[in-house]
Amino acid sequence: MDIGFIGLGNMGHAIVENMLKAGHQVRVWNRTRERAQPLAALGAQIVAEPAQAFTGDAVFSMLADDAAIVEVIDDALLDRAPRDLVHVNMATVSVDLAQALARDHAARGIHYVAAPVMGRPDVAAAGKLTIMAAGPAEAVDRVQPLFDVIGQKTFRIGSLPQHANVIKLAANFALAAAIETLGEAASLLAGHGVAMNDYLDVITSSVFPGPVYAGYGKLIAEQRYEPAMFKARLGLKDVRLALAAAEATSTPMPLGSLLRDNLLEVMARGDGEKDFAVLGEVAARRAGR
Repeated sequence: MDIGFIGLGNMGHAIVENMLKAGHQVRVWNRTRERAQPLAALGAQIVAEPAQAFTGDAVFSMLADDAAIVEVIDDALLDRAPRDLVHVNMATVSVDLAQALARDHAARGIHYVAAPVMGRPDVAAAGKLTIMAAGPAEAVDRVQPLFDVIGQKTFRIGSLPQHANVIKLAANFALAAAIETLGEAASLLAGHGVAMNDYLDVITSSVFPGPVYAGYGKLIAEQRYEPAMFKARLGLKDVRLALAAAEATSTPMPLGSLLRDNLLEVMARGDGEKDFAVLGEVAARRAGR
């Protein structure tokens, strides 16, 4: 397939690599052109502007936040895009923006699919992402072969793109809550001279198996927050988006408010570029350790 791809952060870079390995033609655009150079060596075509990527059979985008998406995927770009194109937005965005993008695309005859993912860059590199896809069924069908290349499973959430984004925000909120509890547990253990790794051996072999407790628990145990696989500042963005979605429906999320404040403390100390697991450091400071 002839694919455009906009946004080559760690996740986007890994996804494009897998598309190229599967034999697809991929045109790539990134604000910082240097990020795209390694992909050119693998066969990607680097284009000078987003509109050149916004053509072909489908275009994927994975930009950092709402502001970046609004700046790049604006009315002028959509006006120039070919009709019947499928745009797959893999970014974690606000519910309001997801609704606005779906409306703006439909008005121009462009298919909009929200497809946020679960998985860090190493999971993306392995082609094992979990994809939550929502949008017109025909459009999802057209890009499903690409989802099969980059992910291990695609969950179809329905026809409303924003529903995929709500699930992603709820999932990232639960992830943040798990990291917070791991950090607080680590402080409790330290206060009694118990090794965090002994605790992790117990819980990950019984009640809490899986990559979240094992992976983030290990980072907290080792106080290893750099290099970041998922930056704390992006975690703060997602918690804020979850709280905004909750407020829109008068849904209390007291734990979400706590997580926001703890992540603001991370930012205030200049640690926003560190891994999300740095929440463990906040808990340790609070305990005087």
